[in-house]
Amino acid sequence: MYLYGHHHRLPCLRCHPHSYIRMVQHLIERCLLLHMSRDQCVKALAKHASVHPLVTLTVWRELQKENRDFFHAYFHSISPRHFTSKSKLSPELTSS
Repeated sequence: MYLYGHHHRLPCLRCHPHSYIRMVQHLIERCLLLHMSRDQCVKALAKHASVHPLVTLTVWRELQKENRDFFHAYFHSISPRHFTSKSKLSPELTSS
């Protein structure tokens, strides 16, 4: 894939927008497997794959629209309150 004489290893947004969006979707899915928040995912894709944050956010929003139930459960599972409530022991177990 070439753009202005430069060779791109990854799909180019201008040259192949559908392939580029699919690549971003795949990278977001990998972030989800790593239990990353949306902001962590945006930062990781910007840093490691040079994906503009606006592109990541746009693809994330579309995935969220198409998979509302999944994202509701996902956000619940990664929320700090979820971890806190799971790690709290009942008073009977903590008293000595």
